[in-house]
Amino acid sequence: MANELTNALKSAAEKIAVYVDKVATLTVQTEYVELDSATSSFNNAKPVASTVIKLDGDCKTVVPMQRNDAGALVTADALYELHERNVATAIDYRARMMNAMLQSLREAIGR
Repeated sequence: MANELTNALKSAAEKIAVYVDKVATLTVQTEYVELDSATSSFNNAKPVASTVIKLDGDCKTVVPMQRNDAGALVTADALYELHERNVATAIDYRARMMNAMLQSLREAIGR
């Protein structure tokens, strides 16, 4: 019986290690597609903003910029706001999944 418990805990720990490795980096990429184009297709989508968030808190974001009439670079606000919502949704989802995993682990070890 103790051997079965040891094997079950080892298996659970291996699965958790794989999951943690997969969630260690959260990447959110927002893309666009020109619907008026003759080649309109979601398969031809192009990236417009990207964020990479690591489990240790390191973060890198690339945001859309465009030149205004004076030639100065400004943020493409609507696209950036959409990307911010995508990032917030992804962070929330990852947090819920990690909490569910931790709750399952607590239940498995009886705490």
